[in-house]
Amino acid sequence: MESPAHMELIDAIVAHADAHVAFRRDLHAYPETRYEEFRTAERVAAELAQCGIEVHRGLARTGVVGTLSHGTSDKAIGLRADMDALRVTELNTFEHVSKHPGKMHACGHDGHVAMLLAAARQLAANCRFDGTVHFIFQPARKVARAHAP
Repeated sequence: MESPAHMELIDAIVAHADAHVAFRRDLHAYPETRYEEFRTAERVAAELAQCGIEVHRGLARTGVVGTLSHGTSDKAIGLRADMDALRVTELNTFEHVSKHPGKMHACGHDGHVAMLLAAARQLAANCRFDGTVHFIFQPARKVARAHAP
């Protein structure tokens, strides 16, 4: 049987599900490739600041880190999401299809960003921890190549 605290957590996340989905779809519609995630970084920084989370910007050019501390512990954890899209032409036809020809969130980074922001919102709203959480939004995941460019 699930605990009441667990149910509260699930209810709080479900209550904001539409906002999380809308945020992900917006990122999906406006994909940015590595080191070009200026719009994405702006959106992420604004969301973190709205939650009262300390925001550090410009890391590795377009990276964003949100820092949330609570209590007295010096323990810390980092939670990370990639923000970059791929140079892929999207063939989908749904409303939030990529508006940037030749770029697409084909690897799910739009979802990763939305999920990490959802976690940040939840932790900031409840502060049921003792220590520091760093929410790391990475601008460019290293892509393995089969051959030199």
